[in-house]
Amino acid sequence: MDTSLLHREVVPFILILAALVLATLAGDYALHALDLVWIGRYLGIPGSLLIVLSFGYSMRKRKLIRSGHPRTLLTVHEVFTLVGAAMVLVHAGVHFNAILPWLALAAMLLNVFSGLVGKFLLDRSRRYVAARRRDYGLQGLSKAETEKALFWDAVTFDLMAKWRAVHFPITLVFVVLSLGHILSILLFWNWR
Repeated sequence: MDTSLLHREVVPFILILAALVLATLAGDYALHALDLVWIGRYLGIPGSLLIVLSFGYSMRKRKLIRSGHPRTLLTVHEVFTLVGAAMVLVHAGVHFNAILPWLALAAMLLNVFSGLVGKFLLDRSRRYVAARRRDYGLQGLSKAETEKALFWDAVTFDLMAKWRAVHFPITLVFVVLSLGHILSILLFWNWR
């Protein structure tokens, strides 16, 4: 069965994002149902720490640190970021108290989305297009016929490949907004 890149790669990606949202809603619901809402208030701290610890991969990739195997650090980056993001999402809940935390949350969600594009779509899509190109070559299609058959898959892949240009600036915006939120908490918290 010949399926398009959209069905093979994009739909599973959307399902993963939906699973993150559903896990967050379930966590928030459980805290409310068990009358443990106060725990959600403090989940932002370990969630943020996990996200900060996930930067080890980025630091290794940019040669700011030399320790750690890049593949292992990438796995830690992915797991810590997703778990940390889920904790921060439960921390945010459905409460609206101020704009700064919600801006930080939106930047975090954009950053998670961008990171998932890189993880789940770009690499798998590259392999998928290369495999289809090989298959068409083995079937005896000419280069022109192969390119015509792969046109929409190639267009989809090229659009997805542009994620790198936005992932870092989104991360920077997220960090700045998060630090602003943390500083405002430290300044205005009722420290009794």
